Amino acid sequence: MLDFAGRALWAARVATGVLGWSPADFWAATPAELRLAVEGRAGRFGDEGALDSVALARLQEMLPDG
Repeated sequence: MLDFAGRALWAARVATGVLGWSPADFWAATPAELRLAVEGRAGRFGDEGALDSVALARLQEMLPDG
């Protein structure tokens, strides 16, 4: 069984090697964000978290790009 350091190293390898994240992106992400990114990369998309056009517009309003 891996200790915390071993799990962090494994997660960093996945984030940087598979997802292409920078180390800064990895350390800024939460474990939940990493899990969702890995699931998305693996093609596991469920309807429970899908955004419709109204929800997407609200999100874009709350978090504008620039």
